[in-house]
Amino acid sequence: MKEGSFMGIDVVKLREEFQDSHYLINTSDGKVLFLRAWEPKTQKKNVAVLFFHGITGHSGAYSMVGESAAAAGFSVFGLDLRGHGLSDGVRGDYPSKKRLIEDIKETIAFLKNKFPKLVGVGHSLGNLVLIEALNNCREDINGLVFLSLGRTIKPDAYPKLSIGKKLKMLYYIIFRYPKPKISYEREGQVGKDDPLFNFKYSARFLNILNASKFVKKFKFADKLDLPAYVGISEHDELFSIETARAFYDEIPSETKEFYVIPGAKHAEYPAGSWDHLVNWLKKNF
Repeated sequence: MKEGSFMGIDVVKLREEFQDSHYLINTSDGKVLFLRAWEPKTQKKNVAVLFFHGITGHSGAYSMVGESAAAAGFSVFGLDLRGHGLSDGVRGDYPSKKRLIEDIKETIAFLKNKFPKLVGVGHSLGNLVLIEALNNCREDINGLVFLSLGRTIKPDAYPKLSIGKKLKMLYYIIFRYPKPKISYEREGQVGKDDPLFNFKYSARFLNILNASKFVKKFKFADKLDLPAYVGISEHDELFSIETARAFYDEIPSETKEFYVIPGAKHAEYPAGSWDHLVNWLKKNF
């Protein structure tokens, strides 16, 4: 698969034509990461709010919350992970976990050169990226927001794999490890009409950002002396409110807040869904 293209989409050309506010991060290995921006028009707080998107998605999916937080004075940014959205990279693959960590560190360093404080926000699989940011850039993070995450995944969240599909996946793991051949499928998927969404991944990517392993084995290392927020959708297809609460209870912070987003699904949010989060940002930053 040609880097920078997917299903006939020329990512480099689309990036050059993109007119809304954004920044380009030139990585240490010579690639370009796309950083979408929602910036306040009036009063500006000295805080960057950085979103890490979920699987299949890209930063453009967070316009509603980006615009809401920007209207409250926050500078909001959404990183397109390598191989997603308008960033360079083979669609649906990541070359290594080390490279993922370097991309995170370089993005955070870029923002910290402009803002004294940074709040990291993860949505769905983006929470795993946020945890890597916490583990590798702890001194540069001033707040954590976890969205659409729970301690366990609902047992019926994904269709059961047939023996044939299991054998095909094993083949991809052994013989096609870096090739984006594994389809991501679940009920309630969004973005199928957006050409920048990915729906095929390499076994390598899914091993680097392994959601099942994360929710089963992840433990916070020590006490967190920073504010934390956990938001779960009322009708989330992947995580129950109870398992989101279980994750929240494990966060070792004395300043934390839990919120159920009324009427929302895992990746679909009605108007007003982000008012509570924006008020939390204003209260803490």
